[in-house]
Amino acid sequence: MIYKFKSKVTGDLIMLEENGRAILTIIGKTDPQTFKKGIVLPADMPAAMAALQQAVAEEEGRAQEKVDAARESGRRLASGGQGVSLRQRSLPFIRMLERCHAENKEIVWGV
Repeated sequence: MIYKFKSKVTGDLIMLEENGRAILTIIGKTDPQTFKKGIVLPADMPAAMAALQQAVAEEEGRAQEKVDAARESGRRLASGGQGVSLRQRSLPFIRMLERCHAENKEIVWGV
């Protein structure tokens, strides 16, 4: 499954299922029906942006703890295979939320 997030003020944002579900879960859209289709209203966008930014900060904090622990024990972490961070995956959605909130337009998916 692919998520296509749509709004009237931005281009469509397409995400693979795993990434789309992760974003939806972070912003509190956890009802199984909202995984299929749903809406983010402008009034809910500030909380959604804050939740995503908090999740990014937590992920980056955990990553830094691993680096610090490795450094303290004299180990080096492998630099490869880090994958795409939540910051990178969520930034397009955060930008979409910002623009839609500024224009007072909703974001929908699955419709």
